[in-house]
Amino acid sequence: MHSTHYEVLHEKGHFPIKSWTRGVPFNDNAKQQLKNIAQLPFIHKWVAAMPDVHLGKGATIGSVIPTTGAIIPAAVGVDIGCGMMAVKTSLKAHQLPDNLTSLRSRIERAIPHGRKVNRRKRDSGSWGEISTQVAQAWSPLNDQFEIMKEKHPVLKNTNNINHLGTLGTGNHFVEVCFDESNNVWIMLHSGSRGVGNRIGTYFIDQAKKDMERYFIQLPDKDLAYIPEGSTMFREYTMAVAWAQDFARINREVMMVNAIQALNDEMGIPFAADVEAVNCHHNYISRENHFDTDVWVTRKGAVSAQKGEMGIIPGSMGAKSFIVRGLGNENSFCSCSHGAGRVMSRTQAKKEVSLDEHLKATEGVECRKDSSIIDETPSAYKPIEKVMEAQKDLVEIVHTLKQVVCVKG
Repeated sequence: MHSTHYEVLHEKGHFPIKSWTRGVPFNDNAKQQLKNIAQLPFIHKWVAAMPDVHLGKGATIGSVIPTTGAIIPAAVGVDIGCGMMAVKTSLKAHQLPDNLTSLRSRIERAIPHGRKVNRRKRDSGSWGEISTQVAQAWSPLNDQFEIMKEKHPVLKNTNNINHLGTLGTGNHFVEVCFDESNNVWIMLHSGSRGVGNRIGTYFIDQAKKDMERYFIQLPDKDLAYIPEGSTMFREYTMAVAWAQDFARINREVMMVNAIQALNDEMGIPFAADVEAVNCHHNYISRENHFDTDVWVTRKGAVSAQKGEMGIIPGSMGAKSFIVRGLGNENSFCSCSHGAGRVMSRTQAKKEVSLDEHLKATEGVECRKDSSIIDETPSAYKPIEKVMEAQKDLVEIVHTLKQVVCVKG
């Protein structure tokens, strides 16, 4: 019997790395990236790696990085506030129609998704006209954004209000799922869209320029950091807090529209606020760990404080989980944000055939074309093994299986 569920990597002169990776792939390139982070002098105690850990840009996806006195913008990344929202409805599985194509089409019409830009035409993944609903959702974000634009003119020409309530591309999705008791859920995944990307990119560049200016040598230049107490630190934490609010509101607007699409399809009344979870998994948070106030950067990780609800999605065609945190301080009260990739997008497109993708997504109403193969289930770690590796971090409350999946 193991006395702990984590393993420790510890090189002389570095901070330790505690990883919840028993029974799941943990590649050497991800290990090296974590070792680079563990060399930084402002790490608090250790770095934690979740079971979905895999190589990222600069910082490892599936990592929890507690720091005092500095923040690494590339560890937060460019999809600031990216996360999940799930709502349980009062509908039961048997009430849904046998053919779900029409429901998928309704959701696709209700939520701009993907990205197609033709000259002189708007991007199909953004709003053409701003509805009253979107304008009202933008209202609490507007004043702060005006201040930020004034200080950082680079934010002026961004997709901001026209991306609020839109899905984006890549692994972002909207799903209709059934739980273990055949209740119908809606679950979605997105972040701070174009404006969050610009904020992230801009501050990562600023941090890199500062490192060069002061001749600071780093194991990886993507680990450029912003020291606490500086003007840039204040500006960055303010911009990130704003982007995290944008991401949360973005998911709320999409959820309202997804529920409306389901309502229009069903034509019967149902409740859709039975249980709702809305959590980030790319973000920074000010928290107290081991009697110290620290900045916790979760890069592809979810907060799992004792009793806190979270969402851990599998890939399209796999199970997803609604979980409750166990408040494990060794992981800085965190858990994984999904299954974690085992193949890069390019590799998946090379190695997985369309037939394999069709078989893996059997029974799910979703896109079945070759352009979605980079998101196919076999590109990800088996979600059951990921859950087993972190059973001391969270307990499973609901197990969801998707029947409709909308991808950008």
